[in-house]
Amino acid sequence: MTEVVGVRPDVFVVFGIVFGGASYLMGQALAGTWRPWPLVAGYAVLLALGNRFLAWAMFDGPALLIGGFALALAICLVCGLAAYRLTWAEMMVRQYPWLYERAGLWSVRPPAPPT
Repeated sequence: MTEVVGVRPDVFVVFGIVFGGASYLMGQALAGTWRPWPLVAGYAVLLALGNRFLAWAMFDGPALLIGGFALALAICLVCGLAAYRLTWAEMMVRQYPWLYERAGLWSVRPPAPPT
């Protein structure tokens, strides 16, 4: 595992938790301000670069290791996009209750007509 991510596995897990949490908050913030979802990918790249920088600066990991960057980016993207979609669905239902109702955890649908 050290060859792939460049640092010890416990360091990578801790950084994954920290940066995954930051990505989750980033996704909530972008959805909460009605920003478009592709911005999540841009900010996830920046967070993954920050992850690699801290791995290099604090633990002497290689700065430009593609495997470590790819895994950090995957963690940031998954957490950020999940938070974005959850927050977006909640906001749509809360702000437009006459147009939408929850259709599960991730999505909304038009309400059923009254019978």
